[in-house]
Amino acid sequence: MTDGARQRSSTSGSSKDAAGGGKESDGGGGGVALKKEIGLVSACGIIVGNIIGSGIFVSPKGVLENASSVGVALFVWIITGVITAIGALCYAELGVTIPKSGGDYSYVKDIFGGLAGFLRLWIAVLVIYPTNQAVIALTFSNYVLQPLFPTCFPPENGLRLLAAVCLLLLTWVNCSSVRWATRVQDIFTAGKLLALALIIIMGIVQICKGDYYWLEPANAFEPFQEYDVGLIALAFLQGSFAYGGWNFLNYVTEELVDPYVNLPRAIFISIPLVTFVYVFANIAYVTAMSPQELLASNAVAVTFGEKLLGVMSWIMPISVALSTFGGVNGSLFTSSRLFFAGAREGHLPSLLAMIHVKRCTPIPALLFTCLSTLLMLCTSDMYTLINYVGFINYLFYGVTVAGQIVLRFTQPNMHRPIKISLIWPVIYLIFWAFLLIFSLYSEPVVCGIGLAIMLTGVPVYFLGVYWDNKPQCFDAFVNKMTYLGQKFCVVVYPAETKSVASSEEGEEMKEARSPLSKEDEENHKSADC
Repeated sequence: MTDGARQRSSTSGSSKDAAGGGKESDGGGGGVALKKEIGLVSACGIIVGNIIGSGIFVSPKGVLENASSVGVALFVWIITGVITAIGALCYAELGVTIPKSGGDYSYVKDIFGGLAGFLRLWIAVLVIYPTNQAVIALTFSNYVLQPLFPTCFPPENGLRLLAAVCLLLLTWVNCSSVRWATRVQDIFTAGKLLALALIIIMGIVQICKGDYYWLEPANAFEPFQEYDVGLIALAFLQGSFAYGGWNFLNYVTEELVDPYVNLPRAIFISIPLVTFVYVFANIAYVTAMSPQELLASNAVAVTFGEKLLGVMSWIMPISVALSTFGGVNGSLFTSSRLFFAGAREGHLPSLLAMIHVKRCTPIPALLFTCLSTLLMLCTSDMYTLINYVGFINYLFYGVTVAGQIVLRFTQPNMHRPIKISLIWPVIYLIFWAFLLIFSLYSEPVVCGIGLAIMLTGVPVYFLGVYWDNKPQCFDAFVNKMTYLGQKFCVVVYPAETKSVASSEEGEEMKEARSPLSKEDEENHKSADC
């Protein structure tokens, strides 16, 4: 079975069964499938937990530094929050119109074709998720080890080792149970919100005591450097990056309980909540610190705690550590579903689209995500790579929202449980185009390198996916590796293939994707979720 045929047959099957539950029985045969175990609270935890990482605790100064005054910085936080909410509203419509896991990858692939979708997946697999997860894990280890090294920086090898332990532990949790993973996400999201609530309450206390000098209009808009349109545009770009992660719930659509209700509801709850927290946390910071002090601090929340919490100031570094731990968990959970969706469409090795016969978790995709992140921990260039591909990540947000408009005209009669006015995607695209053009103007080399990294996926797509007549020895090798991977991870292809198994192409897919012996297959069929 060729990759191109696998992609076509997988697409026909996945669109039919995308909203399927934990147990499938198509054609009278039982099979395993991803379980619907993510309720509304856990859905909100995924969005909030992925958006709020360490940034608001450690360095919210990127916006202030470029906004040139406290007042403009607060406006930037509010406006970027509103734009993020508009983008999330567009993704809500797409999420219930194309109810498939994989988020923007699935939408871009279905609307613009396989190559566009593959390039989105390629840049995510190659750089975005491994580097982001590695950086968050290193931030976690830094805040855990810092109290043990009060007079110096923790050793680099110690940081990387603890980050690796963090990744391995959370990968084990995610492999073991979806419910465990979502509980960890719920608990740590609640913890970071409590820490931010403490910051906001302390800020309110400061205001009640009369310490609001930098919030008075005359002082709030007093620039500490000359206003510059380019710098203000950069402040909006920094603010937009701070809200990154708002689209992650769309990666796990198939595991949502009642996605037509809970997907938009979770978005409508989470984005305003995060905007409120970001704005009022920044207000709280300037009640205790001047803009100059805030810009000079390498860990704003820690400095804030030292000024106002006294002997309880240890709460802040612990809060940052807990926040980043939850951030790693959320990123592992959602990125593994993206890789799972890509493999199911034939864009990644089919082993990554298989799930455990009893736990119903995508163990190969999780192990692949963990391994790629561990490899990133071994390189010193991950921060540079993040700068290169941050532009590409933002590029695909706009491409996805543009796809919503294209879909309205190409498939006007398509069932849409949620249908928003086209004015919202237009507003989002105007703001997106402004930031994109400014990024190209201000950092053409960085953006160019990011585009070059993305375009390396073009030959990979044509060789690995589009090319149908691969050598028989290559297909035999892939099937053998898939078989060994299945035996090692105890995984099978999910029940979605049952919908096409009755056809000749479906039978061929079944053999290519699950090359287990008949005896093994019978044993796996008897295992239910």
